[in-house]
Order: sequence, then structure tokens, then C-alpha cells
Amino acid sequence: MSSRARRIHAPMIVYFDAIRRAGSVREAARRLNIASSAVNRQLLKLEEELGTPLFERLPSGLKLTHAGSTFARHAIEVLQDAERVRSELEALQGLRTGHVEIAAVEGLSSDLIPNVLAKARERFPRVTIGINVMGSGAIPQALVSGDVDLGVAFSLDRSSDLQQLSVASFHLGAVVPPDHPLATNKALSVSACLSHNLILPKSELSIRQQLAKAYAKLPVPAIETSSVELAKQLTLRGLGVAFQTRIGIERELAHGQLVHVPIKKPMPLRSDLGVYVRAARNPPVAVHALADIIAAEIGLHAAREGDTAF
Repeated sequence: MSSRARRIHAPMIVYFDAIRRAGSVREAARRLNIASSAVNRQLLKLEEELGTPLFERLPSGLKLTHAGSTFARHAIEVLQDAERVRSELEALQGLRTGHVEIAAVEGLSSDLIPNVLAKARERFPRVTIGINVMGSGAIPQALVSGDVDLGVAFSLDRSSDLQQLSVASFHLGAVVPPDHPLATNKALSVSACLSHNLILPKSELSIRQQLAKAYAKLPVPAIETSSVELAKQLTLRGLGVAFQTRIGIERELAHGQLVHVPIKKPMPLRSDLGVYVRAARNPPVAVHALADIIAAEIGLHAAREGDTAF
């Protein structure tokens, strides 16, 4: 949320949202660069006008009451709408300014997101961008809470809280060094990999869940990790067979350091990479612009493995 968008609305709404995000009046004041007394005064004024406490005052900090949670939804919509209006007005003037917060899974950090940022800086140099790397499971809440504008993640469950702007499908495969016994295969089954040391994603990750559906009794792996980057580094060192899409290992594949063998037996395993926003929200111009760049980049990656995107 830009400072200019914040100035459109009453300070009490802006301060309330800052307190909600920070968890304390003091930290909210620090982030806003405003005296704590001024922030607290606006909060008390807002609670008085609404006739109900919005936060529980706990030793560990402030926690939203039920009334506070209800008002938070209103505040998020108001402030996001202010950003959209500001962005559209400036777009009409040819300025193309704004700020976009993106949440993306770790595997996109190696190639896809850097490509997106390079293109965004070239086309929209006055748009500022924040990148938040988080797991797929945390991205929906970040979108719903208004902490981020765009989410890019694999295999998110469909929800009435989220709107899917675009999607492309990618093969899940076994990832091994080129001298590994599995590297010469054109396709594999999960069972064919079980006689080798496995580097499996943690159970909360979508890839692990898909592997479990394909092979109900996965063995105890040599290594488990929630980090795609760590799994890649371990595979490069010959410590086991990892599983993922080609996203995140593009450079290693191009340089012949790794081989990606699709899992196609008894049926192909695929993972959908989508771009998401909070449902029932009309995003600002800058958000739409970034979403289009991300969708196009995902489409390029999908085309490289023979898929048609979207």
C-alpha cells in the first residue's frame, strides 16, 4: 500500500490496519514513522466510535477480537480499493506507478521470478515490487489478509476466497545427476525410484501429497526437506533422487548438471502452477500488469516442455 493511497482515507483506518499487521501499537508507529501516542489515540477513537474493543490487550501483544476481525475485512477492502483507484488515476496520466506485493513459492526464485522482475523493471520502471517467498500453504492466507496482492503457487486447492487468473501444467519428475542409473529413462514410475536413496519433500508440500497418491506406501526417505533449493543441492551432490517439476532447476538442466525424468507410469503426474488474487477484489492496474507478465513467463516455461499454457 503506497503512502499516497493511505492519505485518501481517515488515519484511524490506516492506523488500525498497521496495528493489525504489526501486533502492537509501538511497532505500528515505528513502521508508520509516527508517534505511538498518535497511533494509540486514533485506535481508541475508532473503538469509541464503533462502541466495541477491536483488540484484546494481552501480555504478548494485541490480538483481534471478533469485532476486530470483522472490521479488518472492511479495512483491507477499503485500503486495497484506494490503491486501485490511485493506480488507475495515475495510469490515466501515463505514470504507471504503484506497488505490488507478490508471494511466490521457493522454486520460482531461481529463474522464473528473476525473469519477471527484469521484464517488469523494463516495462514499468516506476512500479515498486515486494517479493515474499513462502510455502504454498501460506499463500492463500497472505492473499486473503491483504498482506500480498498476487500469489504464485503450485497445486493450490480451489477456494471461494481466491481467484485464479492463469494456470499452466507441468510434469512432476525424478531429478538425478546425468550419471545416475535412472538418468537414461524417458519416463519412470514412482516404484522404479524406490530402490534408490530418496530426497522427499516434507508431507505438507503438494509434491509429497501427489507422490503419495501415486504410491500409497512411500518408504522412509534418506532425507526429507521443505526446501526445493536444498533438495536440488543435495541431488547435485549425488545424495539421492529428488522429485519436482522442471521449474527451479532450469539452469542445471541446460548445463547438463541434472536430468529430469517425468513420472508417467501408471499415469502422468502433473502440478499446476497458478497466479492468484483475493476473490471479489478488483486489483489495481499495477497488479494486473504484473499478473500478465507472470502469466506470460509461466507460459514460456510450459511451452519448453511441450505443453500449451492456459
